[in-house]
Amino acid sequence: MNEVQPVDPHTLKKWLDAGEAILIDVREVDEYSEACIPGSILVPVNNCGPEILPKNPDKKIVFHCKSGARGCKACARTMIDQVIYNLEGGIDAWIAAGFEVKGF
Repeated sequence: MNEVQPVDPHTLKKWLDAGEAILIDVREVDEYSEACIPGSILVPVNNCGPEILPKNPDKKIVFHCKSGARGCKACARTMIDQVIYNLEGGIDAWIAAGFEVKGF
């Protein structure tokens, strides 16, 4: 299958609320500390590969970064035998849609 598809913030929010997705934040530690999407898992893009993925084939795997470019790179580095998703516009689009972020 090895396919990457975009997902918009509203669809991702529905998936997260329903427990249907695993969200992987591929930004750096300092960016994640400033603001992150609740429930996301931090795996900086240079650490991405198939071995980092949680073993839960029933959930959609979604990557995100600040604006979308590193998310695409992470998807390319992590190709697996299922559809994976990249959040269009990254966390910037998530914030613009009015959805919650948290900082540490």
